[in-house]
Amino acid sequence: MMECQIIARIETDLPEKFGVPRQSGLIPGLTGRIVFEPAFRNPDAIRGLEGWSHLWLIWEFSQSAGKGWSPTVRPPRLGGNTRMGVFATRSPFRPNPIGLSCVTLEGVELDPQLGPVLRVGGVDLMSGTPILDIKPYLPYADCHPQATAGFTRDLDAPPLQVRWETEPDLPAEKRQVLEAVLASDPRPRYQDDPQRIYGMEYAGKNVRFRVEDGTVIVVSME
Repeated sequence: MMECQIIARIETDLPEKFGVPRQSGLIPGLTGRIVFEPAFRNPDAIRGLEGWSHLWLIWEFSQSAGKGWSPTVRPPRLGGNTRMGVFATRSPFRPNPIGLSCVTLEGVELDPQLGPVLRVGGVDLMSGTPILDIKPYLPYADCHPQATAGFTRDLDAPPLQVRWETEPDLPAEKRQVLEAVLASDPRPRYQDDPQRIYGMEYAGKNVRFRVEDGTVIVVSME
């Protein structure tokens, strides 16, 4: 049986699963750094990579690894009640807990201690996620505009409005990204209590918010 090696880990502003975008590319401004493991910090391994605009990241659902799998799952986007076949979803509870993300390559750096570091955008990964492989994205082969979207086709909702009850202690760029994350509604579809306070970690801050009448109301940031 093949054994995969962790070649790198990604660093992002989202240390927990809650708040991570549902798919890559939804929040273009959400960036990350891919730091290679010591055995793979050879600059020759990324020679020519800067010529590509997008990359495929193959990664491990590290939080669900070892928890088993089920032939059917309950996608949160369907309210958590309807069952679908696991292979018709992107559920983490799979026979092999592997994820796939398409990200933009924002830059390649050579760090004196860490070796080559990749700056990527449009990420949908929590910080610390193990990366198993990196492959270039081929626009003529990997893009299929005529593709259908299965049960997610009619589920897209307009973005929420964001209102701050307190002025955020964040740089303007990070504030803009956080607002985009909140506007995409990180709540499970089956939760719609306007008085419920949710919390998520972002850029070292504990962001607490509730959602009422299509508006995210940020009540505090610690």
